[in-house]
Amino acid sequence: MHAQTSEIKRIAITTGGGDAPGLNAVIRAAVLAALNRGWEVYGIRDGFNGLLMPEQFIEGGLIRLTRDRVRGITHLGGTILGTTNRDNPLKFPVRQLDGSVVEVDRSDELIRAFLMRGLDALISVGGDGSMTIANVLSQKGLWVVGVPKTIDNDLDGTVITFGFDTAVSFTTECLDRLHTTAASHRRVIVVEVMGRYAGWIALESGISGSADAILIPEIPYDLNKVAQKILDRERQGRNFSIVVVAEGAKPQGGSVSVISREVGRAERLGGIGEKVAQQLQELTGKETRLVVLGHLLRGGSPTSFDRLIAQRFGAAAVRALENGQRGVMVALDPPTVRYVPLEEATRRMKSVPLDSDVILTARDLGICLGD
Repeated sequence: MHAQTSEIKRIAITTGGGDAPGLNAVIRAAVLAALNRGWEVYGIRDGFNGLLMPEQFIEGGLIRLTRDRVRGITHLGGTILGTTNRDNPLKFPVRQLDGSVVEVDRSDELIRAFLMRGLDALISVGGDGSMTIANVLSQKGLWVVGVPKTIDNDLDGTVITFGFDTAVSFTTECLDRLHTTAASHRRVIVVEVMGRYAGWIALESGISGSADAILIPEIPYDLNKVAQKILDRERQGRNFSIVVVAEGAKPQGGSVSVISREVGRAERLGGIGEKVAQQLQELTGKETRLVVLGHLLRGGSPTSFDRLIAQRFGAAAVRALENGQRGVMVALDPPTVRYVPLEEATRRMKSVPLDSDVILTARDLGICLGD
């Protein structure tokens, strides 16, 4: 057993943004590590809504997290606390009498609600949006430690985020399956994957799954180059092709494909796969089909890698609190876990470096990147 830290008696955990495999593993690890230090642990429902809108929850906005509550959840996808990618407390959507919606900063109200419940510190689990919120709360005096979560792997300061490995593994399995049906029908199959403005999922799964072309946001594409690759394969007797497209990919001189923009939430990307599939069919004359993996990448059980890194992150977050660390994010710096300032971690998005070994590998393998 660990000695109780005098400054901390009660902590809270929140999971925000899109869900990712491994969230429950983080929760369990942090809860057990905190309980072993004699602390009480509470989960905030649906991001910060449990504090900002507690009346919406039948059992209240806070859940007491005991050993029984977190038993047997390591392998489960999703999050037992719920999450949301709406209702950013820094830009909270509020409907006016005239029906219009304005964004209001409710961060001070959030901090007051946090302190009124006798909570001493917060473990905030989330992606770039959640870490940005955590950084602002920290600058306003709240004791915060962040844990990086996103299937997109676009958070700076950490080599990898949990959830990414599961997303890449599942995408690779799907590409394996699509190869057989594409070959049987001599088709081109376009596979659209998540990742927002970073191409990590598309690139790593595309290489792992032997894709013929991979389109990522970091390299604006010329579809004529992709069509040429498909036709070259045709001449070599390879009558099918697999094209992986990141949802944030864009044509040279063009922009990303956006489904919707709403007050209080990030713009929704999507639709690029359909455009690419339609244009490739016109350019090649080959029958082309589209598969959008979408939210399938977010669900399901985490891989063993994600389970392990999630639990390492959760335990490390509690150690950070015990050691008096504030305003930091847990980060993987193999072979160890370290802490980076939240401000540094949220300064810029981590995109795929164009000179990275992974990009060079794709080119050496003859994979078309659209340029």
